[in-house]
Amino acid sequence: MQLQRWELKYIVPEETALGVREFVRPYLALDEYGVGRPNLSYPIHNLYLDSDDLRIYWGTINGDKNRYKLRIRFYEDNAKAPIFFEIKRRMNDAILKQRGGVKRPAVAAVLAGHLPAADELVSGDARQLVAIQRFVQLMLSDQAAPTAHVYYDREAWISPADNSVRITMDRNVQISPEFTLRFTSAMDGPIHVFSPAVILELKFTGRFPGWFNTLVKVFNLRLSSASKYADGIAKRGESFFYRPGYAPLLSCSPENATENKRARQERIAALVAGRTCD
Repeated sequence: MQLQRWELKYIVPEETALGVREFVRPYLALDEYGVGRPNLSYPIHNLYLDSDDLRIYWGTINGDKNRYKLRIRFYEDNAKAPIFFEIKRRMNDAILKQRGGVKRPAVAAVLAGHLPAADELVSGDARQLVAIQRFVQLMLSDQAAPTAHVYYDREAWISPADNSVRITMDRNVQISPEFTLRFTSAMDGPIHVFSPAVILELKFTGRFPGWFNTLVKVFNLRLSSASKYADGIAKRGESFFYRPGYAPLLSCSPENATENKRARQERIAALVAGRTCD
């Protein structure tokens, strides 16, 4: 488990983002993956997993204090490039992350509940295997499956000595429903979630850097909530992210009782009809 990290989010116009870029240059170094790229940014693709009833999504919408997201991250279409299983937890105001990388041929087995072999891992670090094991436990507990593909371009600045301070600017955030395991940059009918605004995040472990205060004052930043996954689903509409064949229950009220009963019966019938015997 990574040390507790704090993330302060701001939704800012492009003009402010460019000003922040120049402000942080004396303090931080550009992430190596952004060097030489357009807008100093590299692409990030996340495949988010959720339950049929979008339980993880609703945890964010309802502001649950101790919540998490399950996502599979990749950076390119290259079949030889690794895939990373990530758990992002929020415990009160702190963020904790676990991450483990595997080679692409092992992904399907992991999502079927199997742990990867040593030669299928990206790193020999035992913490990565622990992260994948925990990911599988939560996935099975929630009966979570692929739900949404989220893409964005990230400009990242990091402290030269370590990763205790990091500033990211995410542009061109897009989301589309995704119920399969295709790890490709292609998206079906994506929508923009925040564009043309930029998601600015100030991230730190340990003490709050004093120069962050100056940065916030200079650019008159105002804290905001910005969940790429939850805000994206809310903007597109929850109905687009329910898996085919799933009938969400209506709110519990007398007028909805009959409809809820009918929906339950249809779901049970669908499950029974889908069973096969070897």
